[in-house]
Amino acid sequence: MDDRLKAETGASEAVVLAGGLGTRLRASVPDLPKPLAPVAGRPFLEYLLVKLKSEGVRRVILSVGYRHEAIVDHFGSAWNGLDLVYAVEESPLGTGGALALALEKAQREHVLAMNGDTLVDADFRALCARRAAAGAPFAMLVREIEDSGRFGVCQVEDGRLTGFAPGLPGEPGWINAGVYCLASDFLSRMALKIPCSFEADILPAALDRHTLVVEPTRAPFIDIGVPESYAHAQNFIPEMARRYS
Repeated sequence: MDDRLKAETGASEAVVLAGGLGTRLRASVPDLPKPLAPVAGRPFLEYLLVKLKSEGVRRVILSVGYRHEAIVDHFGSAWNGLDLVYAVEESPLGTGGALALALEKAQREHVLAMNGDTLVDADFRALCARRAAAGAPFAMLVREIEDSGRFGVCQVEDGRLTGFAPGLPGEPGWINAGVYCLASDFLSRMALKIPCSFEADILPAALDRHTLVVEPTRAPFIDIGVPESYAHAQNFIPEMARRYS
């Protein structure tokens, strides 16, 4: 992707979906919201924010819910040169409803959005440039993995997202890496039934109405959603973060 185009289309604003209950991690992190789960002595969310800053983001909307007071107390309204704004779920909205609520606070025409329990060392500017070059309202980062059994698989054709399928144990596939570049009014164009899942409800419905494009990557990727991957993250994430912090 042309470096000038990447510079022109990178996002200066981002949404982080950080309101999940973290039920599967409760045994490992019993007293904290998942974004504050310690990884090598630092809250996981700190690594995400450092990554976003390295990609040119300057304002972050944190979508928070469960034990959000702990997140607000830790980060405040500014952290490490980033302006922070909070969109608080008063009741569970699902990832789709939470994103819609957060986007009401957006100030830019397009924003990055990402899951608060995944980290991928990819080029987010290239993702935004892909969306701009295609004239599409939405672009998604997809990551190739060797074993797709724990994930749903993205069906991709000529750089476009065409559908979804169940992952197969032991089989490779392209998975949703949990990072998006989208028009800030993307969800306002859709009739949402809240609570709803962004991945299971909104994206399949959007395929019928819009061209959705993907940016493939093989960059290092991890999620901390289950105890096994959270344990692996203790060494994996600090090593990854050295490349952009």
